[in-house]
Amino acid sequence: MGLEDDGLAGITGDRLPDERRIEGDLSESIRPGGALWALASAGPQLRESAALAADAGLTALAEEGRPRAVVVAGVGTAARTGDILATVAGPRCPVPILGHRSAGVPGWVGAADVVIAVSASGRSPEALAAAEAAARRGARLVAIGAPDSELQALAERARASFVAVPRRAPARLSLWALTVPVLMAARELGLVNLVEADIAETARRLDEDAERCRPDADAYVNPAKELAMNLAGSIPVVWGSSPLAGVAARRFGDMLAANSRYPVVSGELGEVGRGRVGLLDGVFGSLAEGQTDIFADPEDDDQLTRLRIVLMRDDGLDGDDSGPKPDVRRADAVADLAARRGVRCDVLPAEGGCSLERLASLIAVPDFASVYLALAHGLDPMRVPAVSEMKDAMLGSE
Repeated sequence: MGLEDDGLAGITGDRLPDERRIEGDLSESIRPGGALWALASAGPQLRESAALAADAGLTALAEEGRPRAVVVAGVGTAARTGDILATVAGPRCPVPILGHRSAGVPGWVGAADVVIAVSASGRSPEALAAAEAAARRGARLVAIGAPDSELQALAERARASFVAVPRRAPARLSLWALTVPVLMAARELGLVNLVEADIAETARRLDEDAERCRPDADAYVNPAKELAMNLAGSIPVVWGSSPLAGVAARRFGDMLAANSRYPVVSGELGEVGRGRVGLLDGVFGSLAEGQTDIFADPEDDDQLTRLRIVLMRDDGLDGDDSGPKPDVRRADAVADLAARRGVRCDVLPAEGGCSLERLASLIAVPDFASVYLALAHGLDPMRVPAVSEMKDAMLGSE
């Protein structure tokens, strides 16, 4: 299915409930190339990317057998593809999977290893340096990025596999287009059990969530608008109850920072019990309760900002013995601790029959929520001036 067939034609946006002061002009975001359009296109994006990867000759990766290690090189959203590969492969993956977020590759990388260089634009200095270093050291190389880019030219010189992924939106809105080729490369290496049905069901899940989160759906039936309303004016703390949910939590942190410009704490519940749960007793947690004036106007901007917990809960699949069971007791404990301190908590459960679909179920709605929250504050999620200015400053310093 092409992106032009994603069923978005004719959608008109409404306004989020003004009683929570969440309003936004949706006209730019729902047009082709806009933020909501890009997120609603996630299912078609995934299918298209899978087809492109299937035609890219990745089967040649299997000819040299299983690698010693896999390095996924890239920054930002490209780096998250490595996190997703690691969690889909699971703890019983026969080789280590390492995400590498700086230029070049680790010093131990050699001919026995595979390097997957990912860059939505095909111009990322980190991905280019990693691809060049991998080729120089004789490692098997897979490059994923925009067609007719520097990364493609480098891959062709190295006679390496290249998956050309058309760039129709910023990298953070193209997660699934970049992720699927990484997973399919790992499948050819025998590292993940990813069948076509898993890809189809994940795409279907993304389609259904896009329908639920469509702009013309009122907040009481649109889970993304509801989540955006709940987070408005708060300090979001996003915790995942398993390694898979932890990846989704960090992804939501990325999107809240980039799209909504909200500060956020994100991570996995295993980290929470080592100190971060103390946030619940801090000045933005339970201490705020005693500092609130019960006679104050609820619309008063001087009211103290409070934490808002988003608990991404993954209780695993029945009968799945591929790794340790998620610690559901820790998730229950965090929700109970928050409730006893008057800190509100939204629980998002993972759904689906495979790890990829469960991950998608935890990512899709929060992705939309980050855009609705941006629009509520009059922000354009497609343009982040500070990022552009920082890039210009870095170029100017070279």
